[in-house]
Amino acid sequence: MKAIELTGIVDDAGHLSLDQPVEIAARSRVRVIILYTESFPEETEQDPDDTPLEVVKADLRQALVEAKAGQRIPLTKMWEEVERELDMGKFGG
Repeated sequence: MKAIELTGIVDDAGHLSLDQPVEIAARSRVRVIILYTESFPEETEQDPDDTPLEVVKADLRQALVEAKAGQRIPLTKMWEEVERELDMGKFGG
């Protein structure tokens, strides 16, 4: 059995309405597993792991200011540091 993850809404009558059509080649019987939170729909719209856009923009602006001032470490240099610390056993590896 294959699995497809989709999102949708259950209405007041208990009917499931998917956000997009299911793309299955032939008519077939399916099993449905519903995962939900016991909160209001407005609260479940945003992924709790998402950083708010305003915070991302502020961080990017700050990074640009630091980069222009030469206060940023080049990515290649950061990786060299990580590799050196790995070789020294600092990360338990």
